[in-house]
Amino acid sequence: MKRENQSRMPEFLLLGLPIWPEHQGVFFALFLDVHLTTVLGNLLIVLLIRLDARLHTPMYFFLSHFALTDVSFSSVTVPKMLINMQTQGQSIPYAGCITQIYFFLFFTGLDDFLLTSMAYDQYMAICHPLHYSTIMGQGLCTLLITVSWILSCANALCHTLLLTRLSFCADHSIPHFFCDLGALLKLSCSDTSLNELVTFTAGVTVIVLPLVCILISHGCFGATILKVPSSKGICKALSTCGSHLSVVSLYYGAIIGLYIFPSSSASRDKITIASVMYTVVTPLLNPFVYSLRNRDMKGALERLLNRAKVLSQ
Repeated sequence: MKRENQSRMPEFLLLGLPIWPEHQGVFFALFLDVHLTTVLGNLLIVLLIRLDARLHTPMYFFLSHFALTDVSFSSVTVPKMLINMQTQGQSIPYAGCITQIYFFLFFTGLDDFLLTSMAYDQYMAICHPLHYSTIMGQGLCTLLITVSWILSCANALCHTLLLTRLSFCADHSIPHFFCDLGALLKLSCSDTSLNELVTFTAGVTVIVLPLVCILISHGCFGATILKVPSSKGICKALSTCGSHLSVVSLYYGAIIGLYIFPSSSASRDKITIASVMYTVVTPLLNPFVYSLRNRDMKGALERLLNRAKVLSQ
């Protein structure tokens, strides 16, 4: 295929969701509602944690950062998808595509590392309760957040810089609703062996290792819970880590199916559905999972509503 003239950057076409044109309006309203719910729900979590002193603990410190990351993660892909659905446009400039890939990879990595930090916090709380307050101080929590940001930034920047050295063929159609790294590599006329090696290495570092750490920590949870003699203690421990495990299962299940063990026979529709699961659905479910199943969050919301009623009188 003919190489793109290097003097001008290509413009890519996002083919979007595989839906009929007459259904565009319905899906636009659906995804708009989902995105607004995601943003407002996660920002409500952040607000409750900041305003309620009872929630100023390491667990909710990580949860507030996780909620902010989910807002940003969803905002990287969904607004552009909604604009394209509304305007019937498909184009995205080269700079916009590279920028979207950077922030998509950045917030994906940040999500992974924050989930790992939350699992470590729960491991210390359940398996080493006597040393929890000593170890999980403000200094360690801040360090874990800082390291998560640095590693995520380095991972995204590495992929982005390697991507900018590639030349692209005449076909600029991306069969996705956002600029996916794998789809973009397939459009390149250059040698992508280095990109693929880095993708594999980063996938192990950013996805597999955090998942292994999370699974080990939950294995330790199970062993510790079985030693608890009272049913009340078992219920409390399961409630603490149950919401976290449900989010991890949904998030990593979709990512592993797409990037770690991809099926060569998978259709575009299946790939798109899996992508929607972890880019749209997971950030939407997090406020409900962490709020409706969490007694502390529900209590904080009630106190906030009561305070608002008092001020309005």
